Amino acid sequence: MAYGAAESFRKALISGIFICCGFAASAEPVVIAALGDSLTQGYGLPEQDGFVPQLEQWLHDRGVDVRLINAGVSGDTTAGGAARVEWTLTPDVDGMIVALGGNDLLRGIDPSVSRANLDRILGAANTAEVDVLLIGLPAPGNYGPDYKQAFDAIYPDLAQQHQILYAPNFFEGFDVGDNTGNADRLMQPDGIHPNKHGVAVIIDTLGPYVLELVEQASD
Repeated sequence: MAYGAAESFRKALISGIFICCGFAASAEPVVIAALGDSLTQGYGLPEQDGFVPQLEQWLHDRGVDVRLINAGVSGDTTAGGAARVEWTLTPDVDGMIVALGGNDLLRGIDPSVSRANLDRILGAANTAEVDVLLIGLPAPGNYGPDYKQAFDAIYPDLAQQHQILYAPNFFEGFDVGDNTGNADRLMQPDGIHPNKHGVAVIIDTLGPYVLELVEQASD
């Protein structure tokens, strides 16, 4: 047997042994970027108690090989997210969570502006061929019914338009406006940001959506 052929045979044999015995090199984890504001960034919490670290641990506990990137910026609006989405979508990113709009609501920004910014973000993800989970945030009623109707329609409309995964409410799982004391137990003193336990409740509800995103992104 010629040297080249013998060497190829030896390498193939060793490779077969490693695969047979379970030593094959593992695939790279799925990389998910979480583009958001202070709710994503983990405002007011130790790093390990924030949304992204708790979500990553929730996924790991279920045997999911995934790495999450915290692309949350406290105070960011949909305009801020649109301005930085392209450099968030690095070549290693397989999927993206988009959770923006809370600061638009706090500032009373015209829903048409928020819609256009989110549309730009989703368009950038589509161009980069990155799967997306869009997380909604219903508007309060203090701006009037017309504003609420226009803002609330943004998320389902864009999810349908871009054919992406959609979770209706970041705070689904508990009502931050109830009078039962549940909100106080799950929120920080500012009444806007969840505490460690509130984040855990949020993740219990949003986790299955993220699992679906990981599955899509790994295909």
